[in-house]
Amino acid sequence: MDNEVNIFGEFLVKNLRDKGIEKAEVLLNGKSKAPSLQKLQSELNNFSDSDKELIKEVVVKSIDTAIHDFLFAIQELDDFENNIQILVNGKNVVNLSDGIHGESFSDDGWNAKYSRYGKNE
Repeated sequence: MDNEVNIFGEFLVKNLRDKGIEKAEVLLNGKSKAPSLQKLQSELNNFSDSDKELIKEVVVKSIDTAIHDFLFAIQELDDFENNIQILVNGKNVVNLSDGIHGESFSDDGWNAKYSRYGKNE
């Protein structure tokens, strides 16, 4: 696989997936100091630890599905309209991949390589 695909994948995982999961953990653990989030954190504090783990799993699955669906839509645009492209070092990463929407999920995919939370959190 081309280096540009991995550069994009690492950026996506660290700046979207991991940031989203991290925010959920902060809220579930009552660690946010933002005044606008205090009520939500207070309500989350009523859940058991196992409930919080389930909530976190839902968040991770939702983020992973959203990333997959976004990349699938980009792949489809590349196959047909080609009016939105993702370039890294001047190269279209969708063209370099044999299925950009699946790059995150294998045992050696982006999530396994770059995420602090692993491939199947």
